[in-house]
Amino acid sequence: METKDIQKLIDFIAQSGLDEVNIETSELKLAIKRYSNVAPVAVQAATAPAIQAPVSAPTPAAVVPVSQPAAPVAQPAAADTSKLITIKSPMIGTFYRSAGPDKPFFVEVGDEISSGKVVCIIEAMKLFNEIESEVSGKIVKILVDNASPVEFDQPLFLVEP
Repeated sequence: METKDIQKLIDFIAQSGLDEVNIETSELKLAIKRYSNVAPVAVQAATAPAIQAPVSAPTPAAVVPVSQPAAPVAQPAAADTSKLITIKSPMIGTFYRSAGPDKPFFVEVGDEISSGKVVCIIEAMKLFNEIESEVSGKIVKILVDNASPVEFDQPLFLVEP
């Protein structure tokens, strides 16, 4: 199973209601479990012959409503954000703004980017995936803190074209 196949599987599970999936092949043993908002994943090389494991969906956990603030918060920049483009996370993982703790950030607010420029790294299953911009423009806002977990399709950056 290739990395892209595994990432597609993770994306599918993120969009579905499943909390746990186990897959075994002759080359790979994959167990994915979702705990609240974080999805830890374990991958091990199999040494024994593959055995088909049934995939079952556990009963859903109780949903607890989140309390809303007493007064709505005014957003003066709401009109300005309509012309901005959002760069979203293509996968679940941990968001990093640089290639290492001692390395400079890939982008800062105000930087000009072009299509294909690396804007961040998302770590998923011990793989560090460089996320490239699909748009050109200027970084207006960085929406995620460094070393924070991110979900599939979560907004990461706002770009002014």
